[in-house]
Parts: sequence; structure tokens; C-alpha cells
Amino acid sequence: MWWFLIASLLTLLYYLWQKLGTLGKKYPTCLPHLPILGSLPYLNSSDQAHIFFTKLKEKYGHIYAFWLGPSYSVVVNQFSLAKEVLLKKGKDFASRPRMVTTDILSGSGKGIAFSQYGPQWRMYRKLVQSTFSLFKDRSQNFEKIICQEATSLCKSLAATQGQAMDPAMDFFLASANVICQFCFSSSWKQDDKDIEVMMNFSDTIIKNLAKDSLVDIFPWAQLFPNKELTQLKESVMLRNKLLEKKLKIQKEKFNIDSVNNLLDTLLKAKVNHNGQVTQELEITDEHILMTVGDIFGAGVETTSSVVKWCIAYLLHYPQVKEKIQKEIDQKIGFSRTPVLSDRNQLLYLESTIREILRIRPVAPLLIPHMACADSSIGEYTIPKGTRIYINLWSIHHDPTEWDEPEKFKPERFLDKNKEQLIMPTASYFPFGCGPRVCIGEFLARAELFLFLSWILQRFDLEVPDDGELPSLEGEFGVVYQIVPFKLKFKLRKSWREAQLSA
Repeated sequence: MWWFLIASLLTLLYYLWQKLGTLGKKYPTCLPHLPILGSLPYLNSSDQAHIFFTKLKEKYGHIYAFWLGPSYSVVVNQFSLAKEVLLKKGKDFASRPRMVTTDILSGSGKGIAFSQYGPQWRMYRKLVQSTFSLFKDRSQNFEKIICQEATSLCKSLAATQGQAMDPAMDFFLASANVICQFCFSSSWKQDDKDIEVMMNFSDTIIKNLAKDSLVDIFPWAQLFPNKELTQLKESVMLRNKLLEKKLKIQKEKFNIDSVNNLLDTLLKAKVNHNGQVTQELEITDEHILMTVGDIFGAGVETTSSVVKWCIAYLLHYPQVKEKIQKEIDQKIGFSRTPVLSDRNQLLYLESTIREILRIRPVAPLLIPHMACADSSIGEYTIPKGTRIYINLWSIHHDPTEWDEPEKFKPERFLDKNKEQLIMPTASYFPFGCGPRVCIGEFLARAELFLFLSWILQRFDLEVPDDGELPSLEGEFGVVYQIVPFKLKFKLRKSWREAQLSA
């Protein structure tokens, strides 16, 4: 029991030290807080975190603070303040808090998603960016890869012959294979055990991260039995085994003069850095695996989740689906399939995708940032080490920025004549912004456009025979997931007739 008393005493002393340091400075209004526990008793709510934080701004303002045990945290609910954090002072707030769960996921802060801001993070991010550039000027570019996966996806949906089904696995596989080509120059089949491992891993991560579990608030709590932590460790272990197998295969065929994917890029960097590695610029197999793991984590579940949200909203708003299909029929027809250059013509589809990303953001709370220097937000002092939570949900649903923000209105992203895409307000950044902006934003947008345009060119979407529509209330996590649902994909009559006459 002595270790508990020591931990409690240290937490109390840290809390008092922080309180003394605030004298003479202006800080954001803080929720009530107690020694050791901090504000935890006042953060208990039946609402999901992003909704609860949005409601709290009515009492505490657009920026306010609370204590997660010994950790001082600030919530930002307004675009202008978020812009200051992410862009104007992006380097001040570009780091990540160290937490038990993210350390397990990232091998103690390796990779790019959860690593500290600094030379090593910049090096790995540049290596990933250079691999994206690699795919722009080659025959097997991203557009071709996505279209190949769209072909397989549509074939799989057609095979259901209009029977009610849950499309989650199909969408996950399509998104995963795009990333698999990027990382390994290979792909998976639907019955491949590896895809099941990655899907289970993704589900575990989403359920366990972004929830401020007890071990992330009080690290010593991991000494006690913890079912969720055990599941996370087991899932990460299985993912690592899969990635280690991929790395071994890639090493066997690696040719430094023929770089074709992300693993090749990282292996080449490792060879080039051999003998001149410093603690700040370290390239090990574990760093490589964690970087690849981050790309999977950021690039698969996010895209497949948005596709599911789009399909769900189109079931709720069939008139929107019909407008998109009419646009596809008129601008493209059935003699060819959509390509990325069609984005300039399929404006209503593009505006619908933008509206989905607004009304149901991928991450309603961005992954926490951390102040890596003493700084400020607006008129308020922000000490080094402060956790910063950007409430994207609040920003995307701000009635002072958006007309009727709770309504699904794709037209808000079109001009009055419906001839051009517009941005009605700057209060919109579904992929984040600044130094930590989503590195694969352009790829995600390309996947969303091509997958949805291919599906809607060929299929009508119908609810199951029981008439049950998908719930539009999501499940909070590091990715805002839709509750599993079923629907029917029925080949459109006009598509079938066009194929018969071709």
C-alpha cells in the first residue's frame, strides 16, 4: 500500500507546485478540481466527450481548462483560437503528450503519429512524404490503385445480388489495400487472415484510445488488472507480428536502386544513415514498423468510416443520392468509369463529401497536442506541458460560422448558381492543419471521391426489408464510428442496360 501513498503524495505535490506557478498570470477559466483527482468528478457525463465539451463552452467560454489528475489540460472550441494553436503557433503546440496507451501503440513514442515534435519526427514525416511523391510519377499511381480497388469493391457488392448486408468489411478491405500498395506493393483478399488481424486491431485501437482511460491519467494504475489494456497489448502484438513478417519479406527483395514503396524508402534511409546515426536521428527496425503502423492506423479506418457515413446519410436523404446520380449520368454516363479529373464536373458529389466531413468529422476531438514551450492562446498563458484538445465538433457545428449547422446541407459548399465549389467559412479543417496536418489528406479525398462515384454510378442504395435506417449518432473514439448497419446494393437499371448494349 506504501506505493499508493507515495504516488498520491507526489501527485499532490505536483498539483500544489502547478498552482503556485499560476500567480500573476491569466489562465483560461478552469473547471472545479480537487487534489489528486483534479477535475475528474466534474467530467462525468452521459454525453460523448465532444458533445460534453461543446456544452461546457456555454458556461466556461470558447477556451477553458481542467485537470486530468495531475495533467493540466485546455479545450479549444473556436476556430480563431484553434487556428492560433495549429497554425500561427503551430511549433509551440506540435508535440504529443506521453500516455500509457499511446506508448504501447507506438513503441514508446516512435513513428509519426504520437512521437514528440523534433528532428526525428520531421525526418520520418519527410520520408513518408517522399514516398507519396514517388507514386505521382509512375504507371502504378494512386489513381490507378484506387480504381483497381473500386473495381474489386463494386464486384463484391454486385455479388450480394441486392441482399441486405453490412458493407464494413468491403470498405475496410478497399481502403486497406490502397495503403497496403503504398507500404508494401501488395494487397489482400477478403478471406486473408491478415486483413482480419488489421480490422480487429483497428477496432481495438478506436475503442481504447481517445477515452482518457485511468492508466493515461494515473500511469501507476496499470499495476492493477486491466482488461482493456490487456486487449490493447494483445492487439498491438498481433499487428507487430504481421508488420514484422512484411518487413522480413521486403528486406529479402530490397534493392537500394529500386525504391517502390514506403518500406523501401525507410530501408534505404536506414542504409544511408548507417554509421552516422545519432540519438536524435535514429532509424531502427522498430522505428520503421511504428511508422508503417501509423500510416495504416491513419489511412484505413478513417477513409472506410467516412464512406460508411456517406452511405448512411444518402439512405436518410435519398433526394441527395438521386441528385448525385443524375449528375454522374449527365456528366459521365455509362461508357466509362469516373476518374479524379471528374471532380471538376461532379460538384454535387464533392459538396456532399465536404458536408459529411463537416457534420460527422473523422475525429471530433483531434488527437491531443501538447505545448512544447511556454506560450499563449488568445489572452491566456499556456504553460509548457499543457495538453491541448481541439474540439473539431464544436468548430464544425458553430452557429456563428455555419448556417443551421445541425442540418445536412451539401448545397452550403456550392455557390448560388450551383456552378462552383465554395468554402462558406474558414471554420473547416476536417484533416487538421499546421505541422500535424493529416499527411495523407489528398489520398483520402481521392479515395472518397472515386469509391463513392463508382458505387453511385452502378448501384441504388436501399434499406433492408425491415425498413431500418442507420443511426446517425456515432460512437466516440479516436475515429468517430457509425454504428454497424445493413443495406441493399442493387444494380441500377440504366447501368445494366448500358452493359448489355456495350
